[in-house]
Amino acid sequence: MQLTAPATRRTGMRDTDGMAVASFILGLLGLLVLNVFLGPIAIVLASVALWRGTQRRGRAFLGLGLGVADLLVLAAFVQADSTISWSF
Repeated sequence: MQLTAPATRRTGMRDTDGMAVASFILGLLGLLVLNVFLGPIAIVLASVALWRGTQRRGRAFLGLGLGVADLLVLAAFVQADSTISWSF
């Protein structure tokens, strides 16, 4: 017995578009806080959104770039402080 309707193609595209937007937002937030967690999540979400063929390719690419930038910022702070935690 099925309680929910089967997913349609439009629902799948909406979910994929949401992943692209979420990767952008998480990548942007990751530049400020928790870049060790938010950067990789942004990269994964952007990659999945691009692989599934999102309509918001620009946001997915921005999320991918910001996720990589998060990790580069983390690497720069780790190199400067010799620790994974950093403060202003």
